[in-house]
Amino acid sequence: MHFNSKLPDVGTTIFTVMSRRALAEGALNIGQGFPDYPIDPRLAAALIDAVGEGHNQYAPMEGAVELREQISAKLHTSYGRRFDPLTEITVTCGGTEALYDAIQAVVGAGDEVVIFDPAYDAYEPAVRLAGGRCIRLALAPPAFRFDWDRVRRALSDRTRLIIVNSPQNPSCTVATLEDLDALAAVIRDRPIMLLADEVYEHVLYDGRRHASVLAHAELRERSFAVFSFGKTLHATGWRIGYCVAPQLLTRELRKVHQFNSFSIVAPMQYAIARYLKAHPESWTGLSAFFQAKRDLLVSRLRGSGFEPIPAAGTYFQLVDYGALSGDTDMDFADRLIREAKIATIPLSPFYAAPPAMTLLRLCIAKSDATLVTAADHLCAFAAKQARNR
Repeated sequence: MHFNSKLPDVGTTIFTVMSRRALAEGALNIGQGFPDYPIDPRLAAALIDAVGEGHNQYAPMEGAVELREQISAKLHTSYGRRFDPLTEITVTCGGTEALYDAIQAVVGAGDEVVIFDPAYDAYEPAVRLAGGRCIRLALAPPAFRFDWDRVRRALSDRTRLIIVNSPQNPSCTVATLEDLDALAAVIRDRPIMLLADEVYEHVLYDGRRHASVLAHAELRERSFAVFSFGKTLHATGWRIGYCVAPQLLTRELRKVHQFNSFSIVAPMQYAIARYLKAHPESWTGLSAFFQAKRDLLVSRLRGSGFEPIPAAGTYFQLVDYGALSGDTDMDFADRLIREAKIATIPLSPFYAAPPAMTLLRLCIAKSDATLVTAADHLCAFAAKQARNR
């Protein structure tokens, strides 16, 4: 039987491809972004309690009220503003579902959506499925800074949405308050909404503070802000995210959510609610936790030929392998899997038109022992390269 694919040019995500290759080659996977250390045992105990207490049936479509109340309290602590847990907060199947729901809620046939490359690969397929078209603006490595004049020139009467990711995956950069002010000025008096992917909100380094659209008086009135407990609680497999938006936008998002996932795993929602109530400070040490891991990896790689590019946020670290090879990042990443037994993520798949670059993304959400082993493998590979040149 023949049919016309809605996404004929979309293949398997680079994360799955590289993880499969790592498994096939017996390589250490520091590419895909998931921790290899256990979650807080108090969170695990809360889940056991939630199951034992009978929280095993459908949770409310919008999310368990107890969890939305804890999210509201957390947001107030973080951004100094209270959000209504009943009308402005929706629990979703990870941050990815929240992104999809928001895009489907506001993007229609012929609409344009501005995204910034390197872009997380879930954005464009969702836009295309909604009938829209992405206007992709490339951020130049290694700084990956916004050019707001260029953004202004890219807008048209068809522009419906702008997607901003900060801290940004995979560039490891962070938007500033000045960036948000510039963005507000660009879309002022235009019927354009904002989708802010802020899943790494608590992972910023060297004293930086997260500039959230929720703390920006002008932007929050037209924004969907997306967050993830998978990142905040080191539990990516739980797939618990949430979206915060004004009541009108939340109403439209929930119209999609109720016919997408409808209801998110109940015992996990109640477990997180209980955990946050008992340990409201649980997420406050994430920056220091991951900065120590970043610094460990960077210190062991510096001077090896894998030159670290300072990460401002996220739980990733970029390295430049240009001193070792002129191979494309896809080819070099494949070599590393085969020869160094290390799986990384190349950056070119995150661009519509990749610039010339020799960058790979490493995940630092790993145990210290894993990071040391990975660094040793990379350094040994680099030393062998140097001997053979």
